Amino acid sequence: MRVSYKWLQEFLDLSDISATELAEKMSRTGIEVDNLIPLGQGLSKIIVGRTLKVVDHPDADHLRVCQVDIGEVEPVQIVCGATNVEANQKVIVALHGARIVGNKKIKRGKIRGEVSNGMICSLEELGYPESVVPKKYAEGIYILPEEAEVGSDVPSLLNLDDEILELDITPNRADALSMRGVAHEVAAIYGKEATFKTPQLPVTQEDVHDYIQVSVDDPEDAPIYHIQIIKDVKVQESPLWLQTKLMHAGMRPVNNIVDITNYILLEYGQPLHAFDYDEIGSKEIRVRRASEGELFTTLDGAERTLDNGNIVITNGSKPIALAGIMGGLDSEITDKTVNVALESALFNPLAIRKTGSKFNLRSEASARFEKGINMATISEAGNYAAQLISELAGGTIMSGTASVETVEAKDVSVTISLDKINQTLGTEITSEEVATIFDQLGFKHTLSNNSFNVSIPPRRWDIALEVDIIEEVARIYGYDHLPATLPIIQTTLGELTPKQKLVRQTRQDMQATGLTQNMSYVLTTPEKSKAYTYEPGEAIRLAWPMSEDRSTLRMNLLASLLENVSYNVARKNANIQFYEIGKVFLPHNQDALPKEVDHLAGILTGNVQLKNWQTDAVAVDFYHVKGILETYFESLGLSKHIKYASTDAIEWMHPGRTAEIYLDDKVIGYLGQVHPSVAKEYDLKETYAFELNLDTLLTVNKKTVTQGLIPRYPGTSRDLAILINETVTHNDIRSVIRAEAGPFLADIHLFDIYQGKGIEAGKKSMAYSLAFLNPTATLVDEDINKALEDVKLALSTQLQAEFR
Repeated sequence: MRVSYKWLQEFLDLSDISATELAEKMSRTGIEVDNLIPLGQGLSKIIVGRTLKVVDHPDADHLRVCQVDIGEVEPVQIVCGATNVEANQKVIVALHGARIVGNKKIKRGKIRGEVSNGMICSLEELGYPESVVPKKYAEGIYILPEEAEVGSDVPSLLNLDDEILELDITPNRADALSMRGVAHEVAAIYGKEATFKTPQLPVTQEDVHDYIQVSVDDPEDAPIYHIQIIKDVKVQESPLWLQTKLMHAGMRPVNNIVDITNYILLEYGQPLHAFDYDEIGSKEIRVRRASEGELFTTLDGAERTLDNGNIVITNGSKPIALAGIMGGLDSEITDKTVNVALESALFNPLAIRKTGSKFNLRSEASARFEKGINMATISEAGNYAAQLISELAGGTIMSGTASVETVEAKDVSVTISLDKINQTLGTEITSEEVATIFDQLGFKHTLSNNSFNVSIPPRRWDIALEVDIIEEVARIYGYDHLPATLPIIQTTLGELTPKQKLVRQTRQDMQATGLTQNMSYVLTTPEKSKAYTYEPGEAIRLAWPMSEDRSTLRMNLLASLLENVSYNVARKNANIQFYEIGKVFLPHNQDALPKEVDHLAGILTGNVQLKNWQTDAVAVDFYHVKGILETYFESLGLSKHIKYASTDAIEWMHPGRTAEIYLDDKVIGYLGQVHPSVAKEYDLKETYAFELNLDTLLTVNKKTVTQGLIPRYPGTSRDLAILINETVTHNDIRSVIRAEAGPFLADIHLFDIYQGKGIEAGKKSMAYSLAFLNPTATLVDEDINKALEDVKLALSTQLQAEFR
């Protein structure tokens, strides 16, 4: 919001307060001033001139030689390149020695042999950006009104002796998106009184209802809608005072009718729209939702395809405006307009925001409808605009207003105790001081039993709760006056939750085994979201995605890891060992919100050991990945709960080199080789991966992993070689050995597997080393032999093993 310091002074006396002081004070009381812009800074010797005679330059096709009256005895000659310069115009003249924008100095000289004693200026040469210069003068000099006095100072005439405060308005302070709202704020800060003019409409005999009728299909879409009719207007340029106010606020002047609606927008924060009444096509205004696929051409000439989410203003049948966003091309105000229909309304803010987003149409008007407007001044703003149209365009205002009004602007009552205010702020403010602050804010109030009943006017629709009142008291009292105090709280000893501990240990263990952490987007494509997951159901899609590539919440981590590996391999980083800990988002029954589950995933490709003078390169394989997980589960104390079972049911994994991971009897994930077709899709060679549900690990009672004492007694080991069916798994054998070997079994180690010559088809030879240890006594052969006999008996009877 750009606030003119001079315009602000029309509402309250700021003669004792500089713009710099005001900017600093406003920033300290809740509305930040981003910048203070002194207009016209450095401009000098720029005056009003009148062109007396304009002839073509004898030696240049695009130059004109002008004789200009500058209020002195003799006119001066100035060479000008503007195409719109003509005789008998009031123009902006920079004299010899003048300074224009950018501190550029104007000097007397010759241009193609003709003497030039200055410059005839455009608005841009005085510092106005091109975006606010009226289109009529965008390619040439600016023509001043006839009443401008020759020889007078142009910066004063254009109000360039002003300063602009650029306010950063937060969404909760939309009341400050108007000059009147800012005036109320400044009045509250300094304890001054702001005064505002009340519009005075002339009385006419004709009734507006003879010209227009208004209906609203759904009061939720337009709780308040007014139309006024102004006849016999003359569309022309706005007076200079109005043009300069708009340009200083960052708006381009168009014509007197449109400029008045923009002026009211700035002063009241109330968006208005003016229709050419004769182009509406009926005597009816109907506010409704658009039909699906309905077409409408907006003021910018673009044809829009509407839907039921868009509110439209119609003439009873076809749209003439996109409510709160933009008017229609057919009913816009033009130089031929004679009769004006003036709209002032309140629209559904959510519908305005969605429509603006749909068509990428953002404007000063839509921003105010989205954030809220003062319902109490909607009619007043419309009346003031009608009055100005009558004064500046010579129109006649029809009596009355065609309206639909289903809500009433009322004060909001909030009760709060003085103790609550002081307790929250840590202050000792008296009731008199608080009452004074409410008076400064313009809030009516009563005090009873040390409690205030505060009446909040509709212009401050952001205030409805006790905390809002406390904030108002704090900022007017002064944040810098609040005492520095420590919060009084019940302190507790902070510690990590079980889940935080698990995640932290997981990260440490993965990095200890050589893996590098990845952090990926949780958003991906719909196809990749579901491609590598066990879970049934549809993935959760965003309602308003930034792009299709980031439109859907992921249901797995593998997809992002594959992308990352592919990216690295394509850049010659071939040996990859990545892991990621992150959330996946699963459909949760009929709930709108998904179920969030933490997963751990890893991916490895290339070599795990590089070739050097001592050793050959070692490529990653299934058992390397399995070893990483076994080390991890052992550090968690979960080894006894974890089992692995081969599977060919996971379509994105190699059917002969993949295993499911079981926690007791529940599948929690998988590990193995990525299916060659998937690897090829990502331009990868042999690649291994794993993914498991971290949350399930919290449900198991883990063995506490501790460092034991060094054994005082020696241990011993025995080797056991068996011949067994090739379908029997290592886990099956380990389970039998562990169950039958007795309490002194310390470790089971598989050191050989053989199939081939000398071994019966369908069989395999497996050799184990069993380590025994008694921590309290020396083991004797009888104990070991007894344990081995029990193991052999169990293996032969349960698994049909033969011993070699």
